[in-house]
Amino acid sequence: MPANTYIASILSIIHAGLQPVLVEPDEATFNISPTEIKKAITPKTKAILAVHLYGQLADMNYINTIAKENNLLVIEDAAQAHGAVAKSKIQKPKPNEAISDSNSLKAGNLSDAAGFSFYPSKNLGALGDGGAVTTNDDELADNVSKLRNYGASTKYVNDIIGYNSRLDELQASFLNVKLSMLDADNLKRISLAKFYSESLTNPKVKLPRFNDDLSHVFHQFVVRVNDRNDFQSYLKINKVETLIHYPIPPHKQKALIQYKNLNLPITDAIHNTVISIPISPVMPQTIAERIVEHINAY
Repeated sequence: MPANTYIASILSIIHAGLQPVLVEPDEATFNISPTEIKKAITPKTKAILAVHLYGQLADMNYINTIAKENNLLVIEDAAQAHGAVAKSKIQKPKPNEAISDSNSLKAGNLSDAAGFSFYPSKNLGALGDGGAVTTNDDELADNVSKLRNYGASTKYVNDIIGYNSRLDELQASFLNVKLSMLDADNLKRISLAKFYSESLTNPKVKLPRFNDDLSHVFHQFVVRVNDRNDFQSYLKINKVETLIHYPIPPHKQKALIQYKNLNLPITDAIHNTVISIPISPVMPQTIAERIVEHINAY
């Protein structure tokens, strides 16, 4: 799994009783490097966890090929990539209609199973916490359904040790309404990302890769700046809010002290330089223009 991720990805593996093996990402995409995956595989390896970080799909073709060659499971952490489509071209959905001709290539359908988050800030967010698992494996789907409800197959009949992890009806109702808007909202994000990519010209600011397709739905627009603290302070003075996703790499967190001696220079460099600038489907173009003006003047 990628060393460059939010700690939740790693905690899921630990909670499953497995041992996370952290490998370096591709510096251009921030996603797990297939080359590094191949180097890390041993006879003990059971699965590959691909994280679609910041809304950009990992290289799932290559990852699935590696998995098939080594008889491994593939799991997607798709928490930031709702609606992202592999090998896609930009197309506008009809009102309240999803982009349907590429559903087989969407995030969550590129592996054995995928986990989604519906945290309010996500591309598809509830008004509270929530999440979902997607899979085409009927047996797995049945087990996940049991796990979320105390391990029960029917009321008061408990087959396995489960959890209380149900998505409540109110949040499901909000999501059901917002789901019909997901593709249109993602196109707005991509449009803003394209504007940033074409308009930000400050050589001190390294821009993310932009492919002008739906393989990156820009949950975040993440740039890299060497003097990040100064850059963030400058933008704050000019009333431009920023966030750092994420300031401390997982292998340097106290909770994961067993990884503190890992040598991960690419991961460290990314965490020391990334900063997210505003992007949202409800952000007016005038705000984006003001942000570009301030960044170019830095």
